[in-house]
This record gives sequence, structure tokens and C-alpha cells, in this order.
Amino acid sequence: MDPALLEEWMMTILVSVLIGFMAFIVWDLAKKSKAGRFGTLILFAVLGLGIMAFVIKSVVIAWIGNGS
Repeated sequence: MDPALLEEWMMTILVSVLIGFMAFIVWDLAKKSKAGRFGTLILFAVLGLGIMAFVIKSVVIAWIGNGS
């Protein structure tokens, strides 16, 4: 297996695991702090923005890589 392909797969898998773990941490934080529905929604929205930035970065890099 090509090392670059392995690195790409591991990056995708491990970042996905990290995102899931971060979601669990945010959920646990919201539950323990009794944030309520709105507070929990805000916490997950902020986490979601970080995740969307990662996804958008990956898409833009793939798009630029195919364009040249």
C-alpha cells in the first residue's frame, strides 16, 4: 500500500473519531452544566462550525488539486 494513501485514510478516520469524541465531550458538558436545549444547540453549532471548516478545507484542496 502506498504510504500517502495510508496517511490519507488514517487522517480521515482519526479526524472522524476525534470529531465524534469532541461531540461526546460537548454533550457531556451541556448535560453536566444543565445548559438546556438552547445552550446545547449553541454548543453544538459552534462545534459544527469547526467541523464545517475542516470539510470545506478538504473540498477546496481537492478542487484546487484537480484544477491544475
